Amino acid sequence: MALSHRTGRTPGIPCSPTLLAGTTLCLLLAACGGGGSDSASGNDDDAGGGPPLVVTPPVDAMAACAALSGFTLSAADLSLPTTGAAVTGATYLTGGTLGNHCQVRGAIRPVDPSAPDITFAVNLPTTWNGKAIHFGGGGFNGRLIDGTEQIRFGPPDKPAPLALGYATFGDDGGHRSSSITDGSFAAHDEALANYGGLALKKTHEVAMKLVQARYGRAPTQRYFLGTSTGGRDALAHIQRWPADYDGVVANEPALNYSGTRLSNLAVGRALYLNGGAGWLNVAKTLLVQRTAMTSCDSLDGATDGIVSNVESCRLLNTQVLNALRCPGGVDTGNTCLSDAQLDTVRAIESPLDFTTYTLANGVTRAGGYNLLEGALVAGPYTSRDLGTRPVPGNPATSADANMYVTGDQWAKYFVTRLTSFDSLGFDPLNPGLYTARVQAASEQTDATNPDLSAFLARGGRLIVLHGLADEVISPNSTIDYYNRVVTTVGRPAVDAGIRFYTVPGMGHGTGVFIPTWDSLAALENWVERGLAPATVTAFDAVAGTYGRTRPLCEYPAYPTYRGSGSLDAAMNFSCVTAVGDPLACAHLPVALTSYKGGNTRGEELTLQVDPTTLAYTITIDASLQRTAGTQRTGTLLAQGQCSYASAESGAVFTFSAGGLVHGGVAAASGGGYLPLLAFRDTFVNTTAGAGFNTIAGDFNAVGADHSAGGTLTTSAGTGKIRNAGTWQTCQATGTPPGFMLYEANCSPATKGYLQYSAVRNAYELMLTSTCGGAGCPSTPTSGGTVTGSIVAGMVGGNPMPLVLLRAADASSSGMRFYAKQATMLPGTGDGRYAMNSTDGAAVVDATVLGSSLTRGALADVLDFDTPVVGVAQTRAASPGHLLFNNGALGQLEGGRLLLGVRH
Repeated sequence: MALSHRTGRTPGIPCSPTLLAGTTLCLLLAACGGGGSDSASGNDDDAGGGPPLVVTPPVDAMAACAALSGFTLSAADLSLPTTGAAVTGATYLTGGTLGNHCQVRGAIRPVDPSAPDITFAVNLPTTWNGKAIHFGGGGFNGRLIDGTEQIRFGPPDKPAPLALGYATFGDDGGHRSSSITDGSFAAHDEALANYGGLALKKTHEVAMKLVQARYGRAPTQRYFLGTSTGGRDALAHIQRWPADYDGVVANEPALNYSGTRLSNLAVGRALYLNGGAGWLNVAKTLLVQRTAMTSCDSLDGATDGIVSNVESCRLLNTQVLNALRCPGGVDTGNTCLSDAQLDTVRAIESPLDFTTYTLANGVTRAGGYNLLEGALVAGPYTSRDLGTRPVPGNPATSADANMYVTGDQWAKYFVTRLTSFDSLGFDPLNPGLYTARVQAASEQTDATNPDLSAFLARGGRLIVLHGLADEVISPNSTIDYYNRVVTTVGRPAVDAGIRFYTVPGMGHGTGVFIPTWDSLAALENWVERGLAPATVTAFDAVAGTYGRTRPLCEYPAYPTYRGSGSLDAAMNFSCVTAVGDPLACAHLPVALTSYKGGNTRGEELTLQVDPTTLAYTITIDASLQRTAGTQRTGTLLAQGQCSYASAESGAVFTFSAGGLVHGGVAAASGGGYLPLLAFRDTFVNTTAGAGFNTIAGDFNAVGADHSAGGTLTTSAGTGKIRNAGTWQTCQATGTPPGFMLYEANCSPATKGYLQYSAVRNAYELMLTSTCGGAGCPSTPTSGGTVTGSIVAGMVGGNPMPLVLLRAADASSSGMRFYAKQATMLPGTGDGRYAMNSTDGAAVVDATVLGSSLTRGALADVLDFDTPVVGVAQTRAASPGHLLFNNGALGQLEGGRLLLGVRH
């Protein structure tokens, strides 16, 4: 239908009798027109000029709204087959948060009288900003998108676009239903075609004609905002009708629509075939999620409950699944998974590859869900789960897995058109007689055409956002599509017109991180001002972590913690792209290797690690708490940066340079773990009385002592090891506690000699004297009492004596961490350290840079050589003290001993 243009300041309106009831109505609407340009560039609803109209003086907005009640369109006025459209109501609304506007409702009539109407909503603000927004639908649609909503994932205090002056519109997808998981409409061909995208075009054309009629001109900019099915709607529209919109935001788009539903069916079959052997209850599902989170949370440098480095985490799938397997693969309860249940996890996690047929636009894959990389299908952060019963209903209901419910509806109505069809019998990899029907539905509903060249060539701008933990629509399908777009239109065109953000921790409007950011403002700035968005800061809308911020990184980058500052501040994260395998650990041994060391209860031990299987064995060699020869075994799970989760009550093992290992061993009683240090290389000297110069020197010491009852006290002091193999300890009695420069005549003092044990590869700590002060005789080098042992660790050729104390009367035991008593300058201990603590509490990594110390939200300044040379003291109200020794760190803080090794 042609639209006339005026040559004066007030634009003209269409006056066809098909549109309006009469000349008077035409003149009323013309009087309400706004100023500005007559049309938007590329608007397919614009037409040529005509003679100027004679207009009457302006009338009020209420009258203009009422005039629209007679608005009709014939089938010829729309580009797609219909039997016309009509406004069924035009109501002028005042006040409220949406501002004064004309609320228009109407219907687009089908060609087939048995098909449902398309119900549409158009909102025309009195104060119009000259722009329009089309809102997409959700699920199977069936409810009217009325255009009054706020921006999805937008700032909570930002008014809805209608209140900002946008003309807004939406529709019901071409059918009505009380549930967005009701697919029964698809049994009707025209209703399915409308849902597949035709309703979008029809609604767009009606809305543009209403805008033209009300304001006398077309919008200057037209935007489409959609989420989930609405995101699919947005992409489908610009793929089919690229001239209709100037900018689009597609959140978590269900673009590979048929692939998603086929994947839903594959998951259902894994869950429910064989009598439900593969079904996972909530406890087992939570176990899967916890195990994955433990393995992957820290891969981005931050232990914050968000898996950001998803692709590195994916490399751990085999290890995680092995750790979850019940003995023999037989279900033994909620602490493990049977082989059938592991197959279900794989079905959820893995992509579905179609080898016997293709979907629309040559698609041969449906992306899997990141269940082993942070996606949640149970627990408080999602409303979707795997159901409450091992045998589903027919049809599937809310008691069944959410994924299967939508797959079941799709199989019944989109494909087979059999309402009682048993969808478990539908093989998504080989649909047999239904293959052609699957492909036909795919052509109608999928938004996977990668050729966006027409849209981009006319300056169209596209923002796509998808949560990497989406449990409803696979982000991997969106990633596949984006990569196909890059291949099809070229990287320069994509860089100029598309931004794709992937969000760790974000589910389908759910998850542990729900981003809040102003996507509409970003789109406006890009389309209208040429300011392309880059890395965006979003704040978290999740109640428990509300307000924390993260950068929204452009794919394939992800946010990684810089190592210092608050974990709640985006400024402390960088968007990075992993190169190579960040899980690879150069410090992991290449063959079965033994490490000698000890823990903070004074237990001497040997750690053996098999790098092929990551199996480990800890053997207790000497202890006051358990019998020598006691062993603990387990399997390490890589967490990145050479750190590995273990079966030792939460202890994390870290392999550092020079053959140094830091970890923990489960306590003999009382729960928790005991921090340990161990060394691949040790100093061995079997000659008594000489030859100890390699490990000789004056040392500062920090440590912990435990009474027989388990009471912990910390300790600081100095120690001496001589070339003759004798040793001495000193401890100042003043404040700060314990530290002092070594003095031969110190008091109090303990003295003795070292005696090598070839059986244990350690030195017995022989106590022969407690004489302190001047006049004491030389240290006796025979006899005495065994009071512990020293493991003479060598790290990169440098000595790191580890003193393990075990009182002869069994009254106490403990550890001393030694570091040379030598001048220390800022920069000496620079690095990032994996930490653990004698109180068993989770300790985030510590970063030392010059004189600064950060550990999570803690930030402090170090004063070096304070109170004595070789010690660094923090400036906190209760100062802590740190020793550094060849990549290891010992720290006294708040009544506990922390040990760390440099990543």
